[in-house]
Amino acid sequence: MIKKILLKKFFSEIYRIREIQLEIARRYSEWKMRCPVHLSIGQESVPVGICQNLKRNDQVVTAHRSHAHYLAKGGDLKKMISELHGKVTGCARGKGGSMHLIDHKANVIAAVPIVGSTLPIGVGIAWGNKLNNNRNIVVIFFGDGATEEGVFQESLDFASLKSLRILFVCENNNFSVYSDKKNRQFKHRNICKMASALGINSLSLSNHDLMQVYTESKKIIKKIRSTSKPYLIEIDTYRLVEHCGPNNDDHLNYRNKKEIAKWTSRCQVKLYEKRLLRNSILTKKNLEILKNSIKFEISNSFNFANKSPYPKKSELYKDLYMKSI
Repeated sequence: MIKKILLKKFFSEIYRIREIQLEIARRYSEWKMRCPVHLSIGQESVPVGICQNLKRNDQVVTAHRSHAHYLAKGGDLKKMISELHGKVTGCARGKGGSMHLIDHKANVIAAVPIVGSTLPIGVGIAWGNKLNNNRNIVVIFFGDGATEEGVFQESLDFASLKSLRILFVCENNNFSVYSDKKNRQFKHRNICKMASALGINSLSLSNHDLMQVYTESKKIIKKIRSTSKPYLIEIDTYRLVEHCGPNNDDHLNYRNKKEIAKWTSRCQVKLYEKRLLRNSILTKKNLEILKNSIKFEISNSFNFANKSPYPKKSELYKDLYMKSI
């Protein structure tokens, strides 16, 4: 049984991440955030469920839809919101934007938008860990579209060959922008079987239920720590807003209405709020206090970003890898 205190903590995390993203969506039309945003609204339970099992020194690498991973691993909210505003107080000093979040204190090593690119980067980090006798786990988050890149198999093959401490997490939301996977992939294609063919154990979850993700990933992460071998977990999930941007784009009719309704009914924020109230784990008063606290934190973060300065010209060539000419 999951302790009540953990249920409260997990709900607080997914609710916080949801509200942060909703506020980004609400304020995006103000034209103060000019970078593209790929929101994780609807997918919060995956990074929260997994990151709750990680140690602070464990490392995370993510892709373009990076907000939830950054926050779930403990990334600084003020720095993230400042980064979206292009301010020097941002986590990438205002030069990266939404798709390039980083927080070394929380061991969010990188967010890289090129599809599939997080895979070799994460594998390289894990290989470096092994060479340096560092026993940290590297978690690599990627979407189903990344599994169509050749680097997917190359990365898994190297991780298997070198017995690297990696958790590969495929967040399968069924779409690559507007393209359903049935239009992109052979109907009998199986990501877990692909991993198995390369000597990597795997697990597939057809639902992104918060506690199931937490309990299953807990066992998997424990196994990675004890065996020093990689593992892959594929989790079916769903984004509730457009691929890129703050709006709903279901008027484009590229997603089935029944499918949308099914995944809307699986919204983990709403389901767990009802569950906690129904089982008296949270009272309405507790819930109100929690929501107000999160609202205050978010408001402070936006105020901090708005008051922060833009980078000076002198920042242009800082923190870059440059080849001497």
